[in-house]
Amino acid sequence: MDTKRTVFPARGLPYLLVAPQLLITLIFFIWPAGQAVKSSFEAEDPFGLSTRFVGMQHYLRLFSEPAYLASIGRTAVFALAVSIISMGFALILAVAVNRLVRSASAYSTLLLWPYAVSPVVAGILWWFIFNSTTGILPFALEQIRIRWNHQLNGTQAMILIIIAASWKQVSYNFLFFLAGLQSVPQSLNEAAAIDGAGPVKRFWTIVFPLLSPTTFFLLIVNLNYTMFDTFGIVDATTGGGPNQATNTLVYKVYTDGYIGLNLGSSSAQSVILMAFVIALTVIQFRYVERRVQY
Repeated sequence: MDTKRTVFPARGLPYLLVAPQLLITLIFFIWPAGQAVKSSFEAEDPFGLSTRFVGMQHYLRLFSEPAYLASIGRTAVFALAVSIISMGFALILAVAVNRLVRSASAYSTLLLWPYAVSPVVAGILWWFIFNSTTGILPFALEQIRIRWNHQLNGTQAMILIIIAASWKQVSYNFLFFLAGLQSVPQSLNEAAAIDGAGPVKRFWTIVFPLLSPTTFFLLIVNLNYTMFDTFGIVDATTGGGPNQATNTLVYKVYTDGYIGLNLGSSSAQSVILMAFVIALTVIQFRYVERRVQY
């Protein structure tokens, strides 16, 4: 079989074509990341008039600070809960829509709409729903003798941001799970049904293993989402409170750097957060991917 190969008329043309993307990556990722690493080794006054090199002082101070260590554990709980809930609900919805013969496209469109909502708007929406004074859910919970006030109860505040962040991410996960389900050969399900396997057994023994590449991809995306993209949700719903109960790592970078004006510590926290995400991704590719069936 004869294969065609693209030949560029000039040697510099391929580099010219990728130059805009490389420039964007350099300006908006490489340069800020390099500046953060540089600032993490410096002590700078709030006005940026003077700096001095302090070495690993910021890093050593962070890992001896109880508030920062607590935020690491808090972020781990938040990331795990959001990933499990959002992926679980998305898979259930994808299976339900995949079984529809009619109106499947209409259901898919409606389920994708929440993803178009910005994190801040999603946070405000759930803040209104769970508002202890005017919200409908606290009123319903009072009927079963559960008093809801996330402004005073740290556990309830964490539940609120988990629900808001999960709701925002379900649509994204749903889209990929639905695409994965539609790519599963129907002949495999039919053969298993002829052998006497029920719907549940067919799903767990045939369909779900074939979804493992999609599940692995979404696991990485969801963990990165909880680490970086949930700042707007936390800021709009709880502001890190009450009593720092929802002050996750990404939000602590903001409070220490932008509000507290401790630029060196904030830069060190952003470097540590980036290192956590990179290490987590490497571990997933190194160990979790072994269970993925392509």
